[in-house]
Amino acid sequence: MEIVAKTFQIPELKGISAKTIEEHLKLYAGYVKHANLILKEVIRDAKTPEETYMMAETFRRFGFEYGGIRNHEVYFGSLEGGAVAPNLESDLAKRIASMCGSLDVWIAGIKKVAMMRGPGWVMLGYDPLTDTLMHYWVDEQHLGHLPGMTPVLAIDMWEHSYVADYQPSGKAQYVEDFFANLNWKFVEDRFDRAKTCGGH
Repeated sequence: MEIVAKTFQIPELKGISAKTIEEHLKLYAGYVKHANLILKEVIRDAKTPEETYMMAETFRRFGFEYGGIRNHEVYFGSLEGGAVAPNLESDLAKRIASMCGSLDVWIAGIKKVAMMRGPGWVMLGYDPLTDTLMHYWVDEQHLGHLPGMTPVLAIDMWEHSYVADYQPSGKAQYVEDFFANLNWKFVEDRFDRAKTCGGH
């Protein structure tokens, strides 16, 4: 098995520079590279207990690398195609409004989650077992992913995603600009696919 890196065509964005995107995509490529190295390592035949231990510890790292791949694919996908306003008649917008009163109220709430201290991700996920949406925080790339959830929106809150353009003190403006750049059609389509794959 080999994981293949996706390519993304990111247009000019508000606030987030082309250089930041370029460097960020290199980081994504690194996750793919290291995940593939781990996959090659774990299929190797261990000859000693020490080698078995080292292979097991190497594989423990796989969740971090793999999470880095998939999280970034959702993030970069939501920036492709340029900003697209939310369709208030979409099932996604209607679901969010039924949860929170309106899409704007939900956006204000998830922006507050994004301002948590420390690196990580803000996710909007869909749970096919309960047919519900929920936003949550993921530490690093993998700790905190809720079992069974399909991420439909991912906001990278690691400093590498914004500090070169905004400085550490500009985190709130980065979050504002992320939503200004967001292609809501991508998010709506991911939600629709998650519902279909989940059997709902």
